[in-house]
This record gives sequence, structure tokens and C-alpha cells, in this order.
Amino acid sequence: MIPRARHLVAAALSSALLLLPAFTGVASAARDSKVFAVTLARTAADVKRVADYWKPEQLKNADSYSPATPGAAATPAPSSTPDSSTPATQVTSPVTRATAAQPVAPTPPRKGSAATTMGKVFFRFGDKTYWCSASAVAAKNRSVVATAGHCAYDPRQAKAAEYWIFVPNPGPNGETPHGIYVGASISMHEDWTGKGDYDFDYAFVTVHRGFKWTAKDGGYVMEDVGRLQDNVGGQGIELNKKPGTYMVAAFGYPAGAQPDGSHPYDGKSLKMCKQGPTRWTSAVSLDLQKGVQLLSCDFSPGASGGAWLIGYNEDRGLGSLNGVNSLTWNRDAKDRYDAVSSPYFDTTAGEVYRRAAALTTPANVT
Repeated sequence: MIPRARHLVAAALSSALLLLPAFTGVASAARDSKVFAVTLARTAADVKRVADYWKPEQLKNADSYSPATPGAAATPAPSSTPDSSTPATQVTSPVTRATAAQPVAPTPPRKGSAATTMGKVFFRFGDKTYWCSASAVAAKNRSVVATAGHCAYDPRQAKAAEYWIFVPNPGPNGETPHGIYVGASISMHEDWTGKGDYDFDYAFVTVHRGFKWTAKDGGYVMEDVGRLQDNVGGQGIELNKKPGTYMVAAFGYPAGAQPDGSHPYDGKSLKMCKQGPTRWTSAVSLDLQKGVQLLSCDFSPGASGGAWLIGYNEDRGLGSLNGVNSLTWNRDAKDRYDAVSSPYFDTTAGEVYRRAAALTTPANVT
């Protein structure tokens, strides 16, 4: 992870966000490919340790943390840095394709008709704290968050993010109106964790029941607020949509500098790139062979992991997830970014999602 981007200009793709060493490997997933799972916080005690790190005083500083961008490994943590909630357990499980390609319908929250699924994820790599954009996705366990792979796992360090939480609809001063949700397990494709292949720069994170901090006796106590989807709703999923055949809206919390050094966004409010057409794109240096690009979008770092939605209904706040912000592009090498891209969400992405949606978490974490 690096806090700033360098630009590259290549004949094949005009310009891209970052100059990174090339990865090796084949971008398209074979039928015997695997889902790579990393356990973050398994028990209520693990959740409590993560929660204690994110006390209200810490969240008040949230906007001062670095918006995450794909890049080099973070600085190694000093010995004084606390351990993560629990050692990450890495497991591979066979990918099953029987139902993976089926669409998932968007779901409103239990109370009210308007969803508030968009939010930020906060986490640490080494001695530095980062944040990204993310969204809640409809799932049978009512507890799944979609974001970019680089917002959950750093393949250069072969290490999962620490102290990972999701805050839907965060306030500008650390407010958490719909609760805080601690990550339980990350589901990714093995080609992201093993190769840093940007064709698989996505992650579906299963989260624990949410909580909010309540003042008591001069301190704070955790108060259970229930499951994520019950509180904010969940976006649907549409897979295997050929670029150029649909319109998509992209969402996120951009904050980083534009190529000219300006900061038109501050990361404190949700932004949307209006619905537009998509097309295929590639970047050899990132092993990206099957990316999907949305033009006329000037998102900067901080928007990583934000949802791409088909058929977005502004009144309901719902649509169908068809990608996540992965890379920002400066195709004309001018002052502003002018496009954003996502990995192609095909059946393989559906397999990763299904694994995250099938996990269970403890009934109570407070």
C-alpha cells in the first residue's frame, strides 16, 4: 500500500494510475481455481479486541488516515504495535460453480425502504492506518461487504489487513449512525493473494453483528445493533454482463490528489459517477487482461472498493453490484483522472461471493 500514485503512459492504454512492478501469471481463472479465505476475527473476544482499537476517539481521526491505493508493501510494524485481533488462518476451498452465476436481488433494510449500504472500511497494514470505500451486499447470512482486494489483503506481504471494520454511511467526525461491523473472514480469489493479479482485485468480507459505542460510567460499552443487512439493506449482484451492453454508476469516497496536485474531493461524503457505458481495458504491468473501464469518472484514491451498480434506483438506494473501483486512469495524461476500472465480475467472482455469504458468525459479540 502506498499513499501516493505515480503515472505511466503506455501505447496500449494511454495512461494508468500507478507504476507498479509487473506480476506474472494467467489472468483468467481455470475451472479448478480456488477461493482463498483468511480468518480475521473468529470469536466474540476477538471482536472485542478489534472494537477496543476503534473507540470513538480513534474514529474521530478517521479522515486523517490515508486513502488506500494499490501499491508497495507497507512499512513493517514496530514492536510496540499491537497484535491483530487473531492470527490470520489461511484456507483454500474448492470453487463450486453450480449456482455461482445466478443473480442476487437487492434487499432493503428491515426498517424503511431506502438502503444506506455505502460506507468506508478502516484497517491497518504494518504501522499505518488506511481506509477504502465499500458496500453491503445482499446475502443469506445478511453479513457481507464488497470491496477491492487491496482494501483487505496485501499480496506483496502475503498478509491480511489488521483491525478491519466496516462503517456504513459514516459521519464527518467519526459518527457511526448504523453501527460498526468487525470483519470475520475475507473471501478472495487465490490469484489476488498469490500473484496480485488485478483481474481479481475484489474481496467479499463476512462481518460480525454490528455494535455502537454507548457512554457509561466515564467510558464506553459495546451495544449490539444487529446484522448489517437488516440495518442498511444489501445491493444485488449481476454477473457475466458484457461491457458495452449496460450502463453503470460508480460510488466511493475519493480523497487523494489529482495528477495536477489538486484535491477536489475530501473523502468525507459519498460521491457518484453518473451512469455511463463500459468497455474492456487491460494493463500488462498489472496483469490486468480482462478489466472493465467506466469513462468520464475523475475518482481519486479513497474510492477504491466502491460499488459499481447496474439499475441504480436513487430513491431506494439500491441496484445490482457488477464491480468495484480498482484502478483510476488518466488516459489523456492531463490534469484530472478521467476513468475508473473494475475487475470483470464473472462466475468466478460469484463463487467468491457465495463462500462469503455461506459463513456464519457468533450470535452475539457484545
